[in-house]
Amino acid sequence: MKNVLIIYPHWHPANLAGVHRPRLIGNFLPEFGWHPIILTVKEAFFEETPDIDFKKTFRDHFEVHRVNAAPLSKFRVIGDIGIRSFWQLYQGAKKIITEKEIDFIWIPVPSYYPALLGRLLYSKYKIPYGIDYIDPWVRDMKNYPSSGIRQRLALAIAKFLEPIAVKKASLISGVAKAYYQDVLNRNDRDGEKIDVAMPYGFDPKDHEIELDIETPWSGEREIIPYIYAGAFLPNSVSFFHKFFAAIKKFRDRDKWNSKIKLYFIGTGLYPGTTIQEIANGYGLKDVVVEKKERLPFLNILYFLSQAKGVLAIGSPSPHYTASKIFQSVLSKRPVFAFFHEKSTVVGILNEANADQFLMTYSENDSETDLDVRLETILENYFLKDVDWQVNLEALNKYSAKASAQVLVEGFNKVLKNNNA
Repeated sequence: MKNVLIIYPHWHPANLAGVHRPRLIGNFLPEFGWHPIILTVKEAFFEETPDIDFKKTFRDHFEVHRVNAAPLSKFRVIGDIGIRSFWQLYQGAKKIITEKEIDFIWIPVPSYYPALLGRLLYSKYKIPYGIDYIDPWVRDMKNYPSSGIRQRLALAIAKFLEPIAVKKASLISGVAKAYYQDVLNRNDRDGEKIDVAMPYGFDPKDHEIELDIETPWSGEREIIPYIYAGAFLPNSVSFFHKFFAAIKKFRDRDKWNSKIKLYFIGTGLYPGTTIQEIANGYGLKDVVVEKKERLPFLNILYFLSQAKGVLAIGSPSPHYTASKIFQSVLSKRPVFAFFHEKSTVVGILNEANADQFLMTYSENDSETDLDVRLETILENYFLKDVDWQVNLEALNKYSAKASAQVLVEGFNKVLKNNNA
């Protein structure tokens, strides 16, 4: 069995979206002949509230090595754990490489700065490495507020550092090709790098873990709860405005069911106007509840399964693909989805027969057409009887197991080319 060293500064009990990438892929790597060796940071240096149950979703075959990191300063001058642990991860990687035969190094990002470790380790040991784009490093910042100085500084640094990290990489991967195509355009004009796209996917066993907990609406009487679970991105703000504007029209026409409440949970910390503030602007303060704090992963799965329906609101960007769409569909609850027509989410929902309440966006659509279509879909979703019959078997090709197989094929191709 070959060894892949996966460098990612967060691991359980940190329940961050990024941790799921190496977790889901790593859960299935041994089935394709690769042993995952994880190099990460000791949990004492994590900022996040620990999610103890999260460990239940990890297979026992992971070999985990943890290193120290610089502690957070009082004023949090440097919060990024990829920076705080950079030197320690480098030293830890060298130690592992001297003790074990490592065939490949795989570095999911963000955090983005550990991507540079691939280049450093390649220079010293000539071990091939790949960078996996969970999110673009050099990104579109047009919808971030002008006050987001830190974000804009990070973008300038990204434009300088990304070419250095990518230059010697043998493989570029990502949750969708659109996430890294610009990376190849900028840094691989000769097409020498191998690239593979594979979604986060899902592990069916996650949905078999039972919990005995209350929902965010447990204390409410006669509530019909709908739930949006996950981060809110500034690029999504236009979709939220349209969504809430449509609901306001239903209320103005006395068509809205006053028992319906919309819960937006785990939306995280983000710059600019909040979801709650946007909703309040449309007079929906009594309809919308936003809870920004991150919640345990398994709790989220349970909440999705207990809601009346699930909201999956994406972004006007065709590149955006929400990994949480699998959790949404697997909840077996009706899903309202709002995405660009070229997002990979659209194809996934079509194949699973889960597109009954799919709202698509195109730059060629008029505002009037968008509003009319959206109102029709939301009226059918919220205010009429729903017959929801999805084909979950159609999702198998998007599973984490399938993604692991695709990634392994990329690993093996790199090794074959290097040995030719």
